[in-house]
Amino acid sequence: MLDCKPVIGPIEGKVGSNDSATKKPIDPTLYRHIVGCLRFICHSRPEITYDAGVISRHMANPKQSHIIAAKRIMRYLKGTMNYGIMFPNQIEESESYFVGYSDSYWCGDKEDRKSTSGYVFFMFGALVSWISKKQDVVALSTREAEYIAACNATCQGLWLTSLIAELNCGEI
Repeated sequence: MLDCKPVIGPIEGKVGSNDSATKKPIDPTLYRHIVGCLRFICHSRPEITYDAGVISRHMANPKQSHIIAAKRIMRYLKGTMNYGIMFPNQIEESESYFVGYSDSYWCGDKEDRKSTSGYVFFMFGALVSWISKKQDVVALSTREAEYIAACNATCQGLWLTSLIAELNCGEI
């Protein structure tokens, strides 16, 4: 993959399991190794977290379409080598100390009808916590999916607040 052609987006469309019956199986050990490496890279490249989660769902029985999706994420990383999390070395007075955002995608998975939640938290403008995952329950409306996402983000925000206080990083 060192000489691969870079792409501008990590995953193109949906990595479906509906075509898995017609695609040939691949070596699961190689696929698990690639997915594990991509999951590790998510610590410094949060924009691929969702995509790495999508391909992780097929670890038990990977097919050719799944390895193609994993390789596309690697091609995206090749084209964006200069991206990453940056921490500021100076704090401006106008910068908020601790800010969080949450969102959801209602009924994002067409197989089990579960929504996807996500949140991000910034401290002095630097990203410190993020997540993108399927919700545990099936939301019956977009509003309910947003409430679930907001509840999960609030729990994380409270935990981060107590962690910051414990580390004596100042008042929030």
